[in-house]
Amino acid sequence: MLGSTHGTLSTHSRPARVVACGEQPPHTAHGTVPPSPDGRPGAAADLDVSGRPLSAAVPDLDRFFRPASVAVVGASDSEGRPNTGITRQLIAWADRVGARLHPVNPGRRTVFDRVCHPTVADLPEPVDLAVLLVADPVPVIEQLPAAGVSFAVAFASGFAETGADGAAAQERLADAVRRSGVRLLGPNTNLNAFESFRDDLDGPSIALITQSGHQGRPVFALQELGIRLTHWAPTGNEADLETADFLSYFASRPEVGAIAAYVEGLKDGRSFLLAADHAARAGVPVVAVKVGRTETGARTAASHTGKLTGADGVVDAAMRQFGVIRVDGLDELQDTAALLARARKPLAEGVAVYSISGGTGAHFADLATAAGLHLPVLSDAKQTELHRWIPDYLNVANPIDNGGHPVGDHRGPKIIDAILDDPSVGVLICPITGPFPPMSDKLARDLVAAAERTDKLVCVVWGSPVGTEEAYRSTLLGSSRVATFRTFGNCVTAVRAYLGHHRFTADYRSPFDDAPRTLSPSARKARALLRPGTQLSEHAAKQLLRAYGIRVPREQLVTSAAAAVRAASLVGYPVVMKASGPQLAHKSELGLVKVGLTSASQVRDAYRELTEIARCEGVPLDGVLVCQMIERGVEMVVGVTRDSLFGPTVTVGLGGVLVEVLQDVAVGVPPFGEEQARAMLGELRGHALLEGVRGAPPADVDALVEVVLRVQRMALELDGGLAELDINPLVVLPRGQGAVALDALAVCH
Repeated sequence: MLGSTHGTLSTHSRPARVVACGEQPPHTAHGTVPPSPDGRPGAAADLDVSGRPLSAAVPDLDRFFRPASVAVVGASDSEGRPNTGITRQLIAWADRVGARLHPVNPGRRTVFDRVCHPTVADLPEPVDLAVLLVADPVPVIEQLPAAGVSFAVAFASGFAETGADGAAAQERLADAVRRSGVRLLGPNTNLNAFESFRDDLDGPSIALITQSGHQGRPVFALQELGIRLTHWAPTGNEADLETADFLSYFASRPEVGAIAAYVEGLKDGRSFLLAADHAARAGVPVVAVKVGRTETGARTAASHTGKLTGADGVVDAAMRQFGVIRVDGLDELQDTAALLARARKPLAEGVAVYSISGGTGAHFADLATAAGLHLPVLSDAKQTELHRWIPDYLNVANPIDNGGHPVGDHRGPKIIDAILDDPSVGVLICPITGPFPPMSDKLARDLVAAAERTDKLVCVVWGSPVGTEEAYRSTLLGSSRVATFRTFGNCVTAVRAYLGHHRFTADYRSPFDDAPRTLSPSARKARALLRPGTQLSEHAAKQLLRAYGIRVPREQLVTSAAAAVRAASLVGYPVVMKASGPQLAHKSELGLVKVGLTSASQVRDAYRELTEIARCEGVPLDGVLVCQMIERGVEMVVGVTRDSLFGPTVTVGLGGVLVEVLQDVAVGVPPFGEEQARAMLGELRGHALLEGVRGAPPADVDALVEVVLRVQRMALELDGGLAELDINPLVVLPRGQGAVALDALAVCH
């Protein structure tokens, strides 16, 4: 686990808002939206071509987390009743945040010696927050607007998490919330929003979002190690307020250094992307566990929260595009979020591994290198300097092995300072596999002292399974500047995320800034070609591509053998002939493709054979395509599908038969720009084919990127009309010669 935040504070990439002692954060009127940190209006005023917002609407949740007054509907002080324990905790919480609490229950005059009101209509003042301890919150929700309530929390379960009937009940609740104008947390939530946070910790904090409250406990427990937490949003079933709302809000809070999230399902993919974009603009790291990587996990998550989990590959791509750091375990969530909240901006990308054991250093270096961390070889001059204190027979190139004994005397601090002084080193990691006080205790003290003298990140892996040692509990965890981990894997994951986050935000340009806002002339042409509820023939699908400036072979659609011969002479031999019809998806499997035809007689015979096969198979044709034959190039696939959460998505990968055999594809979630399109190509295992292998010339990657961007534009502009597009193969010719779509399939909504 990471060390405490007491002592010197680390700098954060965002300017903090200065608040005078005792001053409350500014409130806005309920329903209004404060500006985003970059000065853009928080409200989603801009819409893209499909009518979707291009910026996050940031809800004003100040009065939710720090209300001036609270009503507890269903309050109780009868021992043994569930509502009594909840009421007691809410009273304690209200006292801590300085809120006036009003019990509401028609069956009681007082609750815990406080005046109890029969209904919310009888409240003595407008309240910011109403906590509903009732089985059916809908009737109470309908009464809240007249009582001036801004926010409500519903703990009740039995909604979308239970199946179809519960989903219908949740929709009725959501409809009541929409009509009321009140913002609701829940249903099926818990008391985590009203936890007791330590107020004696300093530095940037972690804000926590969970859809399963118990899964946030490990992060909440970081306070015991000195890591500051300030907010916890247990979103439950998200009938109204959702993960994206809290993500946007937390990214706007000056005290929040990182956001940790446990996500089972996303209510709306677009809202999540806008919120992640808002955080990326503000430079606030978001670390998330997203369950549903497997079919079993997806089913379990849906049964728990009643929301779609989405295709995991699309979720993964969406998070990566917008800088959300996805981790697999709650331990990784703790350590990565804590490091990102506190660590200063890196001064260099290089990682130095320093240990008292050559085996330990080599093991850690292997793991770090495999994870993509850069371990620079230290210069000859630096190695010579280190050998002043480390025996010559030990390796100091990186990893650095001191042999053990130098850490016990005056040489220890000099070695650490010399490593940190190297300009290629931005992170120093020291794995200490087990406690051996004559060495480990002094090494820990020296590392803490060095961390106070440098702006570079110092990490320690304390490998003891006990964790009660003084060097760990007091020396390392007592430091605000040393990041302390218990496992090699968590350290590597967190450091990789730390360097990656700062690299990402340094160059971040929101793709929403360049998203198309008006339809292009291509869209008007293409929409006229769509046939609702049908699959287009190859010929019609290629007309869609032409409308967007995507190159297709020279070809003609013919309906007779004679016309085929004339078309071949115009197209130029050799030619390819293919049956074309709206029900044909895999023509080659039916023998409906003829390749390499070089004479009129071959063309006539091919026409007769293709039409006869189609007749025997009962496949209607709109004709036969006579096509230019393209013989050289790398076969790729570019396509469009529609994800249930994120809408249209763009896929690129190795094409031809390889797409089914290798499934080597990358996914992009529009909008994205040229840089992301190139990054998608870099994700492919077969990317080297585009660079040229075994004497083949490099492919025209620029042309491929242009096709991907044009397909993205098509996906956005035809969303609602185009359900699926599959360009396979797209032949990418040698550099400077372009790319040609040899075949295409399009399905209309």
